[in-house]
Amino acid sequence: MATTYKNFNPNDVVATKTLLHEVIPLTGTIVSGIYSDNNIKNYSHGIFQSVYDYPYLSSSANHIFDLTVGYSSNSTYFTASNTLHAKKVNVYNQMAQILVGYDTTGSILTFDVDGNLVAGGSKHDQLYFFNFARLLTKDEIKKGSFQLTLGTGSFSTPFAGTKTLYDAGAENDYRINSPAGEYGILYTASASPVEGSGVGLIYYQAGIAVINPKLIFNTASFYSSSVDGVLQLSGAVKSLSISGSVGSLRQRVQNIQFNNTTELNSTIYFCRVHHNEFNYSSNPTYLSGSKIRVKNNTTDVPLSYITTVGLYSADNELLAVAKLSEPLRKDPTNELTIRVRLDY
Repeated sequence: MATTYKNFNPNDVVATKTLLHEVIPLTGTIVSGIYSDNNIKNYSHGIFQSVYDYPYLSSSANHIFDLTVGYSSNSTYFTASNTLHAKKVNVYNQMAQILVGYDTTGSILTFDVDGNLVAGGSKHDQLYFFNFARLLTKDEIKKGSFQLTLGTGSFSTPFAGTKTLYDAGAENDYRINSPAGEYGILYTASASPVEGSGVGLIYYQAGIAVINPKLIFNTASFYSSSVDGVLQLSGAVKSLSISGSVGSLRQRVQNIQFNNTTELNSTIYFCRVHHNEFNYSSNPTYLSGSKIRVKNNTTDVPLSYITTVGLYSADNELLAVAKLSEPLRKDPTNELTIRVRLDY
C-alpha cells in the first residue's frame, strides 16, 4: 500500500472531449414492412406504431423507431369528426410541449417552420413524428448528416417520384431555443436551401424527426384499401386511425440515413516523477533483513520498478488504479512522466 502521495499541479490535469460517429442506414425494405410485416408492431392504445429490424417477437429484434401523427387546432385537418381526433390533437400537443415548450402565458407553442419562435411566421400544424431509438442515435444525431427519402407517387407506384429531406447546412446553422436541445431545419434541397422553405425539423439530442406532409406530398391517391377506398393525404390523416395513417407514410419510406454521435469525455493526468521521488518501494518484500533487496553494496543507488499508478481523493481514498504494460525502472538518475487517461 502506498505511503507517499503527490499532489497534481493545475497544469498536470487536462480534460478532453472526443466525438465518435457511426453511419446508420435504414433501408425502406425494413421500414416499409415489405421485408416482413412482423417487424411492425401496433398497440391496443393506437397512439403510435413501432418498427423493428426483425420480427418483433424474435429475441434478436432491435427497436428502430416509433412513428405517430398529430395536428394542432390551427390545422386545416382539425375536425372533431376525424377518427381518433382527440388522440391526434393530444399527440401534437404532447410533442410540442417536449420539443417546443411554452410561451410566457403558459400556452403550448407550436412547431415553427424556420425555428424563429419570437418572430412568428409559418407553422407546422400537422406532423408525422419519427422517434428514433437511443440504440441508434446514441448521444445525438450528427448535425448535417440526416437524410430521409420518401416516395411521392401514387399509392400503386409510390416511388415513381421521390423527395429527399436533408438538414442542409446544420453543422453551422442550427437552433438552440428548444427545451429538448439543439435542432435543425429539414429541406428538400441538399445545399443552399431557401429561408422559410423547411418541410420539417430534426431534434438532434432527442433523436426525433418531424415532417409536414402537406409540404411534401401532392398526389391525389396517397392511400388505398378495399375498406377505405382511395384517399388523398388529408383523408389518410383524418379518416384513418393513427396506425393506419402512419402505415400509409411508412410504406413510402425508401431510405433513412444519419450518423450518430457518442460523446467520450476524458480526463488526462500527467503523473510526473522527478529524479528524487519514488526510488523506494513500500512493498514489504522490498526489504530482506532490513536491507534493500536490489542493492548489493551500500554505495549502490536506490532502485525501484513502477508497475501501478493510483489516483486518490483529497482525503487519500483510492479512486482509480492504472496498470502499466511493463515495469518502469526508477532511480535517482532518471525522471518519468506517466500519462493516465480516464474515459467516461
